[in-house]
Amino acid sequence: MIVDSPPEHRTVTPTAASPKRHAIRAAGLLVSLGILVLVALASIAIGAKELSLEQVWHGLFHDTGTYGDVVVGERLSRTVLGLLAGAALGLSGAVLQALTRNPLADPGLLGINAGASAAVVTAITFFGVTSVSGYVWFAFLGAAAVGALVWFLGGSRSATPVRLALAGTAISAALYGYLQAVMIMDNAALGKMRFWTVGSLASATDETIKQVLPFLLVGTVVALFLARPLNAVAMGDDTARALGANLNRTRALSMAAATVLCGAATAACGPIVFVGLMIPHVVRSFTGPDLRWILPYATILSPVLLLGADVLGRIVARPSEIQVGIVTAVLGGPVFIFLVRRRRTAQL
Repeated sequence: MIVDSPPEHRTVTPTAASPKRHAIRAAGLLVSLGILVLVALASIAIGAKELSLEQVWHGLFHDTGTYGDVVVGERLSRTVLGLLAGAALGLSGAVLQALTRNPLADPGLLGINAGASAAVVTAITFFGVTSVSGYVWFAFLGAAAVGALVWFLGGSRSATPVRLALAGTAISAALYGYLQAVMIMDNAALGKMRFWTVGSLASATDETIKQVLPFLLVGTVVALFLARPLNAVAMGDDTARALGANLNRTRALSMAAATVLCGAATAACGPIVFVGLMIPHVVRSFTGPDLRWILPYATILSPVLLLGADVLGRIVARPSEIQVGIVTAVLGGPVFIFLVRRRRTAQL
């Protein structure tokens, strides 16, 4: 059923699926989980030093402190961070696309990446922070502050998708101007930020994972529980109210969940682009517009993309590596152009 609305916001409502279709989607989730496990194993096994599956198994379950076991431990932290960050970016992208009714939305649209980046350069330049574990808290607080500011400038209780997008774009422009000005004046900040802003999993540690894990778990749970109300919101404000959805609460919780997810992922890895844009579109192509399926699929398949890009970056530049943020940008650019040129790209 197509609900009458302005052309730019025309949406297709989720229809009741047959039991057979539900079974197919559920089976698809299991297949996606299997693919994720294989990619995660590849992430541990592949690098400057190749490891066999036997060595990976030994390092995971029978660690005796050998060189191979140490390598497995380091790559395990990197893989776990990739799993968490990928899920957070894909899930936040899907939520933001539903919240703003903008199929080209990603976590950078509402200024979250810009807030995290500005906070990190401030920490480096004015507070002398030099470790990744120190960046995490500044980046997360910067992302959260910008998310709250966008919500306030977007009208708070009267916030609309257009107002939120405009507020996020304006704040992003201002913060990136500040970011460039500070880095030009401070060569030390420029050197450190140059690596962080690319986006990388190379600096993953157990401590970093412990710092962001609680935020990622809370954000994921909130986002998944928003599937039903976001389905109603996607059909237009009037229809959503008629279905009993609380628009202000749904938008506030969606904004909070996306900010927490993207803020924590960006704090740990840097601003990695296009994951939150590409995966929801890929998922929507075979699940339809129902967010009850889009969100779980995005949570599983986004780490597949992020870890796959990380493995690819290690393979093509041996014995060095290409940061995962560069690989996802190279892959995402053509996809973004394709999406923009599609006639029906504005329909969610």
